[in-house]
Amino acid sequence: MTLKLDGKVAVITGAGRGIGRSIALKLAGEGARIVVNDLDEEPAQETVQAIRDAGGVATACAGNVTAPDFAARFLETAVSEYQGLDIIVNNAGYTWDNVIQKMSDEQWEAMLDVHLTAPFRLLRAAQPLIRAYSKLEAEAGAPRVRKVVNISSIAGMFGNAGQANYATAKAGIVGMTQTLAKEWGRMNVTVNCVAFGLIKTRLTADSENASIDGRDIKLGVPPDALAAMERAIPLGRGGTPDEAAGAVYLFCIPESDYVSGQTLLCSGGLTGF
Repeated sequence: MTLKLDGKVAVITGAGRGIGRSIALKLAGEGARIVVNDLDEEPAQETVQAIRDAGGVATACAGNVTAPDFAARFLETAVSEYQGLDIIVNNAGYTWDNVIQKMSDEQWEAMLDVHLTAPFRLLRAAQPLIRAYSKLEAEAGAPRVRKVVNISSIAGMFGNAGQANYATAKAGIVGMTQTLAKEWGRMNVTVNCVAFGLIKTRLTADSENASIDGRDIKLGVPPDALAAMERAIPLGRGGTPDEAAGAVYLFCIPESDYVSGQTLLCSGGLTGF
């Protein structure tokens, strides 16, 4: 049986852990060659090894997606290792919450940087590369459909108390998705978005901290709040990273080649807070 993504080259940010790792494993399992990014080298290499152990092909490109030189380095890894670029998944991110009157400029700007500016820079850097590939393929009479999948959140669709920064950035990525679907259609690129609800990762696990850009960021949701969120979900539970990856996968396979500019809610039926 032919693998749906056989021969494709996919770059995935934030793929060392959680949802990103599951996306990488899912796409690799269907034949894609993966460039795995994570902030830290160790989890990136762990994902690469997991893909290789399963018979797939992957390499790592560790680093902070908000760094000015990251986009060029990430794309160069794909081109030098696998001589192509077919799928871009903008997944990297985290939350840094506070009510607006207590939110610092640093908190506000950090969320826009990682969730909005970093995807913008990566897609801006990818455009000349994709345009060149598209032109060559058209001239050869062998057009190829490419895929961009951006990651949003139901917070970006409906807002969420304590997340003015995160919700604003995630709303912005929806607008970017719709705009690039219009700009990039002529290059045979579909651009879509997946908005996640409650997905159980370390971002929702209680009392875990992470060091990001020298900042000690408190992650997690208190157990009582988490339980209340789950009760509001029609399916009665939070999703798994593998289920989240499945939603991204839908936009990467040939069956979605005529779907573009869309935002899919992966939220267990939850359509608001």
